[in-house]
Amino acid sequence: MAILIFTLGSVHGSEKIYSDNITLILDRLLDGYDNRLRPGSGGGITEVKTDIFVTSFGPVSDVEMEYTMDMFFRQMWVDERLKFEGPSEILRLNNRMVDKIWTPDSFFRNSKKSISHNMTTPNKLFRIMQNGTVLYTMRLTITSECPMRLMDFPMDGHACPLRFGSYAYTSSEILFTWRKGPVASVDCPAESMSLLQYDLVGQTLSSEIFKSNTGHYSVMVVHFFLKRKLGYYLIQTYIPLIMVVVLSQVSFWINKESVPARTVAGITTVLTMTTLSISARESLPKVAYATAMDWFIAVCFAFVASALSDCSPQEGLKRRNHSTCRSEPGDVQPLPIFLQQGSAFPQIPQLAGTSPIDKYARILFPLAFALFNLFYWYIYLAKDTMESARYISQLNHLGTVTCVLVLLRAPR
Repeated sequence: MAILIFTLGSVHGSEKIYSDNITLILDRLLDGYDNRLRPGSGGGITEVKTDIFVTSFGPVSDVEMEYTMDMFFRQMWVDERLKFEGPSEILRLNNRMVDKIWTPDSFFRNSKKSISHNMTTPNKLFRIMQNGTVLYTMRLTITSECPMRLMDFPMDGHACPLRFGSYAYTSSEILFTWRKGPVASVDCPAESMSLLQYDLVGQTLSSEIFKSNTGHYSVMVVHFFLKRKLGYYLIQTYIPLIMVVVLSQVSFWINKESVPARTVAGITTVLTMTTLSISARESLPKVAYATAMDWFIAVCFAFVASALSDCSPQEGLKRRNHSTCRSEPGDVQPLPIFLQQGSAFPQIPQLAGTSPIDKYARILFPLAFALFNLFYWYIYLAKDTMESARYISQLNHLGTVTCVLVLLRAPR
């Protein structure tokens, strides 16, 4: 029993000594420390190494042209004033220590909204190594703008940028670099990338110098490449449009004198086409140019309108008047035309048969629509619609890129 009490007392005493040593180290580090001055102030450049771990990506808004992501934002730099010697190689501290030392004034240049998580306590990790290296990690939710060119919608791909750097310090004072190099500094695990309308197929990492009236600033850039999923639009728009065009061509097989039936079929398909085109545009911003879906809708509308014009009431009236004029005065008057509509055997022989226009339309319309679909899908599915080339060319044109690496993974 005495041995147990002695052992517990020794452990408690060693813990108290260790705690006292850490307290003395922290007090000594903060003694005379001015957190208003950056490390190496008045001397060399402070290098801030950064990396990002993406915990979740999305949602992506086409209307607002923005995306949201949740991430761990890590920064590492060396502060010679924080060197220490003691029993521990790393001081693992809480967020209260952050306000007492200098930290980079990093901000996200293209963000619309940024949230730093504070539940249940501020989600910040802070560590100091013996050589003065400081590791500072925060959990953030960022909503950033994502400029989109929707000309190839919905077979399009977009490069959504994320830009961050120092707010007040120029590149001659603070220089941002990638902590793990341009290959592994942005980690996007597959299990966290569950987007409904997009696939995250890769990302590029680069750094550039932003020039403004107040100086030149070091800026880190990440482009997330998003490829739109086509399945939703096939089910909701393309297949219904194709079905409407096919149904509009049924009028070519209806009796040429059944004008009401042919007219109703044509007008119904036109109204259905108009409704589908309006609903397809509801989920898109009001852009001033035509998208790939707009071209498809326009061609389908042209096919439906052409089918309606072939079965116009005026043409039917002309045919009826022509048939009536050919009747002899002594002939027995046939039943009125409205009683003959839809009849399989019209009482006037001249009304029977198929119009030459209908004969040609039965072949030409389906063939033309099939050829249109063949060329349409071949052009857009074989075309590289990802915006990566446009963004990379813009970066090269600026002449400020220090390194660019494209990481393309297979679509998930």
